[in-house]
Amino acid sequence: MKEPMSIWKLLNHILRYVRPYRWLVAVTLVLTLIGSLLAQVNAIVLDRSVDAINVLDQQPSLMWSSALRILTIISAVLLGKELLATVVNFFRRYYGERMRILVSRDLSLQVVRHILTFRMAFYTTSGNEAGRLQSRIDKGVTSVSRAVNSLFIDILPLFSSAVLALILMFAANFYVGLIALCIVPIYFYVTYIQAVRMRAGRRGIFQGQQAVSQSILNIIESITVIKSFNREQIESGRQATVQDAVTNLQLSTRKQSYFFTGLKGFLEQIGTVLVIILTAYLVLIDYPGMTIGKIMYHVMLFANVSAPIRQLHRIYDDLNDALIYSEGLFELMEGEEDVEKTGSHRPDHVTGSFELQHVDFTYPNGVKALHDVSMRIEPGKITALVGMSGAGKSTIVNLLDKFYQADSGTITLDGTPLDLWDTRWLREHVGLVMQKNHIFDGTIEENIRYGNPQATHDDVVQAARQAFLYDQIMQLPDGFESSALRLSGGQQQRIAIARMFIKNPAVIILDEPTASLDAIATEQIKSSLDAIKRGRTVIIISHNIGQIVDADQIYVLEQGRVVQSGTPEDVYREGGRYKEIFDASARSMNADKIASVMDH
Repeated sequence: MKEPMSIWKLLNHILRYVRPYRWLVAVTLVLTLIGSLLAQVNAIVLDRSVDAINVLDQQPSLMWSSALRILTIISAVLLGKELLATVVNFFRRYYGERMRILVSRDLSLQVVRHILTFRMAFYTTSGNEAGRLQSRIDKGVTSVSRAVNSLFIDILPLFSSAVLALILMFAANFYVGLIALCIVPIYFYVTYIQAVRMRAGRRGIFQGQQAVSQSILNIIESITVIKSFNREQIESGRQATVQDAVTNLQLSTRKQSYFFTGLKGFLEQIGTVLVIILTAYLVLIDYPGMTIGKIMYHVMLFANVSAPIRQLHRIYDDLNDALIYSEGLFELMEGEEDVEKTGSHRPDHVTGSFELQHVDFTYPNGVKALHDVSMRIEPGKITALVGMSGAGKSTIVNLLDKFYQADSGTITLDGTPLDLWDTRWLREHVGLVMQKNHIFDGTIEENIRYGNPQATHDDVVQAARQAFLYDQIMQLPDGFESSALRLSGGQQQRIAIARMFIKNPAVIILDEPTASLDAIATEQIKSSLDAIKRGRTVIIISHNIGQIVDADQIYVLEQGRVVQSGTPEDVYREGGRYKEIFDASARSMNADKIASVMDH
């Protein structure tokens, strides 16, 4: 957000989401006006009652019939007013709350839909970690919905009632009304100064809360490592440091808040005292129209005028929270520069012929991952990307699936630049199995069908069989309806492979697809992968020699550069990095001893 959020900008954003519910706004405003009129009844009744009772009290003998009639009228009017006010306030609050809930829902849906269109680089940029994003969305939606509540449920009734009360005060006595009118601007000015001085503290608290959320998420995700190294105390200390920083800011901010609240309360009481003194003085000098009843009348009306003063600090706090927290929310919702770019090219057939020419790429964190990379991936063949960790293999896969865009150079698919391809269409024809695949909270069938939402149950069963997962699923009490989260790491990896089978894409990208599987499972999956590879373009990243040697072409990468290429046999005979990796893999598996055992 280039400029800080202002009240007017916030209102402009809110109105966009309130506009579909304009009928709720209209109903709320009408009910607010009725409620404001009813709020003045007590003062009017008290004025007339005190004067009427005072007249009766001055009679030589008390007229009980007249007193009873006055009391009956007072009771009927006040009880009737309270009954009507209860009904009006119920519907006003209900419709106002309904509007707040609907706006909150629309905001949440809109921001989720929007961030789903963001390019992958957005999620790997510093400050956009999962915990921080969640905090920005949650705090933003909550604060904006509170602002809607304050504007249409709290502020409108208070100020409409205050304006009516002020008009009645001026109508009864100009000088008393002037006192009320002079106190309110002073109070508003103090409230404005409070907001300005506390804004930096509020923003610091928000950023601190984001850090706390991210820290807690990191602990949960790393709990196995933390416990295995007995580092609970260290993590607890780190969390305490983050929490202490936020706590100190909160205490400092609250200290300022309570100071200004006390000052505003003092100003309100000054106004009440001045109203009482002036009205009493006017009664004593027999000022025309000023009676004892008018003293109570003006005091109660000033209470209605000062009602916004008593509530304004809370409402203003909510609005200032909205100003701070909504910055991050609307920055997400208006971040068009982060939206994933797409083209319109959607051919009837995809062969899978990729070509990279002089490609450079740098991650958002500043790490340059690829340097002048050129390679050709032949359609219908198996291409393996080989190299040490960090060599740039997965980066190439990310570029081919349009998760990122190259800094320079060109990437084409079937002769068409990748930028011109419809991104959704491209990904419908590319199957990706990664080393660590996400399993959603749902049934096994739902997780497999994620690869093709239109698939039938029979398709799901067939995919499970191809991934050698069917027998293990049927051993579970609920079969395919069992929770996928109950599966082991290796079984969850097979779920990801089953998704690929059910998707049936033209291009298959395998990034360490059997890393979480045991030897027997790896052999089973290899058979299935060999079957689905036929007639498709396959790109594979693996440290498993058995999968690399099956490739038709390999590219060896080192520090983001292609250093060798050719068939596995030819590259091995060249020596160099590939031979080192191949020989090291063989030694790590004790290939000589394995061979001798098998021979024996």
